[in-house]
Amino acid sequence: MTILILLGISFLAAVVLAFVGDRKIAPEINIIGSAATFAAGAALAVQVYIYGPMLAGGKIFFVDAFNVYLAVLTSFVSMTTAMFSRRYMRREREHGRVGHWGMRFYHAMFQLFIFAMLLALLTNNIGVLWIAMELATLSTVLLVSLYRTPTAIEAAWKYFILCGVGIALALFGTVLLYFAAEKVLGEGGEALLWTNLNQVKDKLEPTVLSLAFVFLMVGYGTKVGLVPLHNWLPDAHSEGPTPISAVLSGLLLNIALYALVRCKVLVDGATGTHQAGHIMMGFGLLSILVAAFSLLRQKDIKRMFAYSSIEHMGIATFAFGLGGPIATFGALLHMLVHSLTKSSIFFTAGHASQMHDTQEMDKIRGLIKGNPLVGWGMMFGVMAIVGMPPFGVFTSEFLILTATIKDAPFLTPLLLIGLGVAFAALFRRVQPMVGGEIPANQHQLKAAHVPVIMHMVLVLIIGLYMPNFLAEWFNTAVGLLK
Repeated sequence: MTILILLGISFLAAVVLAFVGDRKIAPEINIIGSAATFAAGAALAVQVYIYGPMLAGGKIFFVDAFNVYLAVLTSFVSMTTAMFSRRYMRREREHGRVGHWGMRFYHAMFQLFIFAMLLALLTNNIGVLWIAMELATLSTVLLVSLYRTPTAIEAAWKYFILCGVGIALALFGTVLLYFAAEKVLGEGGEALLWTNLNQVKDKLEPTVLSLAFVFLMVGYGTKVGLVPLHNWLPDAHSEGPTPISAVLSGLLLNIALYALVRCKVLVDGATGTHQAGHIMMGFGLLSILVAAFSLLRQKDIKRMFAYSSIEHMGIATFAFGLGGPIATFGALLHMLVHSLTKSSIFFTAGHASQMHDTQEMDKIRGLIKGNPLVGWGMMFGVMAIVGMPPFGVFTSEFLILTATIKDAPFLTPLLLIGLGVAFAALFRRVQPMVGGEIPANQHQLKAAHVPVIMHMVLVLIIGLYMPNFLAEWFNTAVGLLK
């Protein structure tokens, strides 16, 4: 019942906002709907924590320690993003960047996007997972093109084409997975259920599963933003509204990686080898290195942080591929702290762009003096995302690096190079923006500080002290992903 409530709130909010449109109460409805979704997600997490994994709606939905933690994270970040977008989008409306129909569209599609991500996480059916991923793609394609500028439309088309090709390959991989499963489970919907597949994974045809994972890796890897199919991500982040950049980077990439990890568990069980892990490690390490060096040549603030997202999803993918308790624990933690930190950074980057009427980093200066909370929020966000202690990203990267030294020492220098270059590149670009004197063209604005503070406090707390319940939660999830 709680799962249906969780999904129903965001869907109902999307319908209501489609009719409410551009009225003054629309942002408040968006916030209330997102907060109610978070409350339902937290209630579901408590149930799983007490009673363990469960099925719902017959066998349509299922929830365990892995996907419910991502559901809570998704609902929380969507709530804080809705809070941020209230002031951010109001200013965009006042300055004529978004019209009446654009605001109606933005709020409705925002909630539909949240619904699609939660459906992808909570469904027990690999076919419904694919449909939900496609729905998330379509809703965000329309949001990326919200400003209707030539560059925004071009970015949306690139996003649509590349992710369309990727999701088609993922569909072929899903068909191959069903082909192997129906020989064991019989024809029909039973062969599409995660819970059934997991029970018979050692009986599935290994050759077919290995081929299926290649297509799933390329397909869902496109949505994760892994190199070489990453080109849509910087354009979509730089041209779409900042709240959408925050949820794309902080949430959607996690959902696609979730699908890959679930598939890896099946392939590992069928083949009895680490073949799928090696593929993930290769894509992950390549993404880390390419994204780290790409950071050095960026001029647009949102494109730069988009490449940072590619790097960090590469880190998580590499860690899941490496496997083992320490690496998997580190990957789960990294997904959490990256989502909180990166969405916070995009909040401050959006306000910095509004203050200077540009996203070009060379023209953004004096943030700390002009608006201390925006300036310091960006500075602390960058300190966190590059892995400086005592923030949570340092903890997750330290765990992943430790596991790499133990299980794949020959890859450690490459991982360190990627982390080091990204560290230097981000500090090199951000320090001039937050420091210096206030330029003449800088505007004053009422920034949405609460979401930034909430995210950074959580990342700091996780870095200093991880609550026992969270550690137990991750350990349970690690056990599920063996």
